[in-house]
Amino acid sequence: MDPGIGFGKTVSQNVEILRNLDRLAATGFPLLVGTSRKSFIGALLKNPAEGRIWGTGATVAASIIFGAHLVRVHDVAAMREIAGVTDAIISERPKA
Repeated sequence: MDPGIGFGKTVSQNVEILRNLDRLAATGFPLLVGTSRKSFIGALLKNPAEGRIWGTGATVAASIIFGAHLVRVHDVAAMREIAGVTDAIISERPKA
């Protein structure tokens, strides 16, 4: 399932979707999130697309924490490191 981050949504709507990904993850369907370099990150940071790597990293980490199974990104090597560290942090976390 892909919540469609960025497609016809406001900045606050995109943030709200990310904040509530755990509710979508609870459906049991694998969750794909694609936030890489999206304009809502640019609006939050006041950065052009090429300056959004750290904002993308934050959304990747948040997406994983809130249950995303897959993330679509442009900066694969950097996001792989972010995903690896995030996975390590949450891997032993007991399920609620």
